[in-house]
Amino acid sequence: MRFFKDLSLSAFTAGFVAVLVGFTSSVAIVFQAAQAFGATPDVIASWMWALGLGMGLTTLVPSLWLRKPVMIAWSTPGAAVLATAGAGHSLGEAVGAFIVCALLITVAGATGWFERVMNRIPMAIASALLAGVLARFGLAAFTAAQTALPLVLLMLGTYLVARRVLPRYAVPLTLLVAIVQAAWHGQLAWGAVHLDFTWPVFTAPVFHWQTAFSVALPLFIVTMASQNLPGVAAIRASGYDLPVSKLITLSGLATLVLAPVGAFALNLSAITAAICMGREAHEDPARRYTAAVSCGAIYVVIGLFGAAVTGLLTAFPKELVAAIAGLALLGTIGNGLAAAVRDESHREAALITFLVTLSGVAIAGIGSAFWGVVAGAVALTVQQVGRKAAAGKDIAPACKMALDKKTEAAKAAAK
Repeated sequence: MRFFKDLSLSAFTAGFVAVLVGFTSSVAIVFQAAQAFGATPDVIASWMWALGLGMGLTTLVPSLWLRKPVMIAWSTPGAAVLATAGAGHSLGEAVGAFIVCALLITVAGATGWFERVMNRIPMAIASALLAGVLARFGLAAFTAAQTALPLVLLMLGTYLVARRVLPRYAVPLTLLVAIVQAAWHGQLAWGAVHLDFTWPVFTAPVFHWQTAFSVALPLFIVTMASQNLPGVAAIRASGYDLPVSKLITLSGLATLVLAPVGAFALNLSAITAAICMGREAHEDPARRYTAAVSCGAIYVVIGLFGAAVTGLLTAFPKELVAAIAGLALLGTIGNGLAAAVRDESHREAALITFLVTLSGVAIAGIGSAFWGVVAGAVALTVQQVGRKAAAGKDIAPACKMALDKKTEAAKAAAK
């Protein structure tokens, strides 16, 4: 099978790191979201089953089919919205909101309107958006040194040496050394691991227009603005030509099918996509799809053994997770910044996009990724309008001079 020929240690490690970062950074928020609707431990395990299988299959199958890395994740800001908006709503009403959100995502993909909007965003703005989203993980890698200085210094040293000697295996070696260091000092919380098979728990949906406006609509908006928007930016910054509309439709349909057992919102990934689409996954872009397939396969295992694998992933120290994520994303952050500032005519607008996105500001419940694009688009529009007007003023005299010269030449020829 071609997949096994294309698979490498660095690609599999990239897939594992993507899962590690994706789960440990936000699984607690998902638990809080489920608890906000009064979910029991069995229902919470069902949510992990649905999300694991949903993300796994929609990542694994398209990646194998297209031979390109397709990365689907749950909506972390969506989980945060649910954790705050869930009070006063039943679990059935929550499932009804998930279904409404899934229908909206499916329509957004099937009609192609979201992709048309993304096509109008300049590459510099998209690159700045991606760099701003990922830079927070880069900063977290070094702020982790405040509480785990020896571990972070060891990881940084290992990464730098490996990048010089074995660049393809820099991230796997860094992760291995970090795990050994953490285990040696008893920092791995193995007590959180319990081997249990997970079964889905069906919840009948209940539909209310109040829930649709207070839960489903905010969930849809933050998923599209804070997840799918940077997800498309990650795809394009990595140089892959993927059928964005079809993938968004797929994520909406998967959410629709799995909503009654706990899938609240599936979407394109940005952070984990950057890990699996970067050079650290594989030098050959045509073989990086194996990183996404590996990631998807691990997601499926997590779905089947939700509680056990979640405990395993959360057993790692948070500083280790933060450091490996930041180091794995260094190349993508650098490439994003380079593409953002390459064109002088877009540079300031791109920097504004980068800084607003990096700030983490949230307005009206919508994350900084959306507002970064808005700020950059406004800045670019103001700059371009001014330049066009100035160019028009400069061109007019030049055209008049050229016309006068042609008239004089015609008169001379007539004489």
